[in-house]
Amino acid sequence: MTARERRGLLLEGAAPKGLKMASGRADIPLAAAAVTLSLLGLVFIYSASSYSAQIQLGDAFHYVKTQAIALALGLFAMAGMAYVPASTLKKLAIPLYLLGLLLLGLVFLPVIGVESYGAKRWINLGFFTIQPSEYAKFFMVMAIALFASKADMKKFSSVIVALLLGGAVCLLLILEPNMSITVCAAAVIFIMLFVSGARGRHLVLIVVPAVIGAVLLILLEPYRLQRLLAFLDPWRSPLEEGYQLIQSYYALGSGGLFGVGLFASRQKYLFLPFAESDFILSVIGEETGLVGVALVMSLFLIIAARGFKIAREAENRFDCYLAAGITAVTTVQALVNMAVVCGAIPPTGLPLPFVSAGGSSLVAYMGAVGILLSISRRRAPYIAVGSLSKDEVGHGISPRRIR
Repeated sequence: MTARERRGLLLEGAAPKGLKMASGRADIPLAAAAVTLSLLGLVFIYSASSYSAQIQLGDAFHYVKTQAIALALGLFAMAGMAYVPASTLKKLAIPLYLLGLLLLGLVFLPVIGVESYGAKRWINLGFFTIQPSEYAKFFMVMAIALFASKADMKKFSSVIVALLLGGAVCLLLILEPNMSITVCAAAVIFIMLFVSGARGRHLVLIVVPAVIGAVLLILLEPYRLQRLLAFLDPWRSPLEEGYQLIQSYYALGSGGLFGVGLFASRQKYLFLPFAESDFILSVIGEETGLVGVALVMSLFLIIAARGFKIAREAENRFDCYLAAGITAVTTVQALVNMAVVCGAIPPTGLPLPFVSAGGSSLVAYMGAVGILLSISRRRAPYIAVGSLSKDEVGHGISPRRIR
């Protein structure tokens, strides 16, 4: 068989005699980055919470124990989801989406729903509580990916259906109220529409009313407007709305290049609110400096790069859109958290994926990484290295992925 004939078979996706077809493998760098962030989270959760936990709960390791249990469950979820076939994910997409809506609705029930700081975001299951929004946003991604893989997303009617799927989740989130997760979910919906091929003019038609709606939501709630004003000038209310942002500035500024030393943070001594959760990056910056923050950002960059690479190389549209959506959820939330901590955007309560204290968040994100690993294992087959001769490589046949 000539090199030209063999190349023809390759373009058709067939394996000529003598060539070995290799399949995709689980993306190890992605898994390693997620696990590393989770382990770093355990270290800095202890550092950020040991003093407050000892005073308030009588156990300096309270948050670390909870997070360690969640990490064990998350690793189990990641390992299990890494072997779930695409057909199963497709079958589960709509049922899980409906389950997510149900869970988001249950937070409003008097007995089951748990209210904290004026928001109803948790469900009490007796021995522990869960935050449905951490799972609902991934279930939303699955439903939109399933619909987009079957529909013609260049049609505005298809875009509207996808918006309705995401809009139902956003509506329940904003009613909690949870504007930070709502904004992140809206951004993910926009990214998924872009990835799935929606027309530019349709995206513009979506962005304009979305921005207007966000402005109205800020103006209608006094506390949101106060947060915005505190963001513009936190020193106007240094003991009220501007307090948390100022304390974050102190933490990051004290860290300098290499930090004040591991476990040596001063802001964690009840100066910085939510140091173990929403503002854990401030403690990381204080104790390890710019170098430590850069390391954390690099790990998230690896997750983003590997996730979108998996989406690009997926064997079908559903896997592609699902991988892109999961990666977008992780990346958008990480960017928003980092922007809040350094004062680039108005303060809002949003955990840093994998790192912040929160069992629901960690289990959800580790399970989502497992789905990405599953998709990476199903990538389109490619010609194994070493199966081609120099002559064939010279004629344009190379050990590249068959599309």
